[in-house]
Amino acid sequence: MSISVLLADDQHLVRAGFRSLLRRGRDLTVVGEASTGDEAVRAARTLRPDVILMDIRMPGMDGITATREILAAQDTRIIILTTFETDEYVFAALAAGASGFLTKEIDPEGLRTAVRVVAAGDALLSPSVTRRVVGQFAHRPVPAAATPTGDRLAVLTEREREVVRLVATGLSNDEIAAELVISPLTAKTHVTRAIGKLGVRDRVQLVIVAYEDGLVGN
Repeated sequence: MSISVLLADDQHLVRAGFRSLLRRGRDLTVVGEASTGDEAVRAARTLRPDVILMDIRMPGMDGITATREILAAQDTRIIILTTFETDEYVFAALAAGASGFLTKEIDPEGLRTAVRVVAAGDALLSPSVTRRVVGQFAHRPVPAAATPTGDRLAVLTEREREVVRLVATGLSNDEIAAELVISPLTAKTHVTRAIGKLGVRDRVQLVIVAYEDGLVGN
């Protein structure tokens, strides 16, 4: 089954490049493009894509606001496009519900794999990227709207809390398994259960909750 993709970026050459790369994947179909956040919201509602590649900085409505509006209305996976050195809004975008992020320098196969991973319902959050994002953004003040009203982590078992803490420090399931001397499958099961109990979308949101609720220090 083909994975439908919407491209949202204000640079035509960027969209053209991604479109060309994605079309080389037989299971990937670019169904539309948008050059502003407003266009992205409208296109998402009309086209109902499986995945959206969303630039953060666009004219008018930015990518963060567009992500929030889209996810409030439909279950679409969104990958944020960014550059670490200049973009200070990645953490806010993840908090808004994005399933992960990519730098625009990603290699062709990495781009196609990322779309497939997110379309399958997984979060695009590699250990190395997690550490870098957390290090750069987790110390920033949490917006008032995101401030927790209570201990959301109370629903977790002690082992699940430990697993979530390790996820938030950037460990993969294999690394968590090695740290806790359990099998990778058991580690994955704990992650899945934590996601379900906390009512979050994916692994990315576990990191957000871990920092907002003080499980991992800033």
